[in-house]
Amino acid sequence: MAGSNGTTEDVSFTYQQIFKLDIDAGPSTKTAVAVLTSLFFCFVNCVMLFALKSKRIFQETPRYILFGHMLMNDSVLLLVTTVMYTVALCFLPIPKSICTLLVFISHCTFRNAPLTLALMSLERYVAICFPLRHCNIATPKRTGIAIGIIWFLSSINFVTDIIFVLVVDPSYLASIIFCTLEKLFLFKWQLDKYQAFDVLYFVSVAVIIIFTYISIMITARSVSSDKDSAKKALKTVLLHLIQLGLCLTSFLYTIIERTLYMMTVNNSSLFINLRYLNYLIVLILPRCLSPLIYGMRDEAVWPLFKYFFCYRSGKVRPTVNVH
Repeated sequence: MAGSNGTTEDVSFTYQQIFKLDIDAGPSTKTAVAVLTSLFFCFVNCVMLFALKSKRIFQETPRYILFGHMLMNDSVLLLVTTVMYTVALCFLPIPKSICTLLVFISHCTFRNAPLTLALMSLERYVAICFPLRHCNIATPKRTGIAIGIIWFLSSINFVTDIIFVLVVDPSYLASIIFCTLEKLFLFKWQLDKYQAFDVLYFVSVAVIIIFTYISIMITARSVSSDKDSAKKALKTVLLHLIQLGLCLTSFLYTIIERTLYMMTVNNSSLFINLRYLNYLIVLILPRCLSPLIYGMRDEAVWPLFKYFFCYRSGKVRPTVNVH
């Protein structure tokens, strides 16, 4: 149907059949695992965010401001994604206005994460490659402006689509629908544009990350007189690169899901299980591990996190040493 009249009804119908199959399979255990995993890591993120809020120096340091934004952003994404996944498994129609809000939040937070990590890599690039100018370039005020730009870039594509469909159909938000991204589009070219922006987004962020981290590694090797310090810096860079790679793999979620559907079109049970693993491994796991990896590598944040995570059981409150 999409090929004949340019609408997205065929895509939406396919997704509805997918979710119906999940219901028939009795996914209560899978749902519980997904929900509990998301809630646990949201709690971990909140504890780490509380640790950042406990010291004023964290609130005035650009890289920790960005880290705090990443924690908040990933926590919101995990919660909204879990709500949408649960609603989808229950095949529960909801008002299109609520669906639009949920998709908007998930859309923005999903794309905010790699942009935030790219910005964090740029901040580290300035700190290592231009140390004398770092305090003037990376200020808390400019960091806040950069975060605002991130939200603008991540929302503009979706907002323009919503404005367009409201102009075409003023009663657009009045109906009750099964909530998927495709159901919010009126024409197939909107879905194609959405996917094209994802490709452009992925390539742009990847180029920024590769450029900044290669520059950081070259600088770390050339200016460091202490081999142990250089080795430690390279290990940190490598872990950050893995962290960013985990985040970027989430862009492959939809592609992998549709590929799995085409490969298992005659085996619905296999597709359901593979789709669930795709959801956990590609979409949820990177959002859970990314902040934790960064926090574990930070010598200032990690002791505070352990202190608050253990309900302040330590006899001595850990000190903060920000470099």
